[in-house]
Amino acid sequence: MAFFDELKGKAGEFKDRATEVAEGGAEMLRGAVDGVGDFVDEKTGGKYSDQVNHLQESAIGLLDKAGVSDTDTPA
Repeated sequence: MAFFDELKGKAGEFKDRATEVAEGGAEMLRGAVDGVGDFVDEKTGGKYSDQVNHLQESAIGLLDKAGVSDTDTPA
């Protein structure tokens, strides 16, 4: 039983660390979403701008839904 308790503790530590990384990287992720959208718009001459903007909004929405925001700080 001790093995499973140890494994459970490690899983909790992993979850906490993953949360810290996600929260700390929120600004970077949002910047990447914006950068990719700008790149696609530039390469396509804005031809798919509406679709690109929709995808950017969806990606930001997923970050928001996951509870990752620019104002979060790791605990």
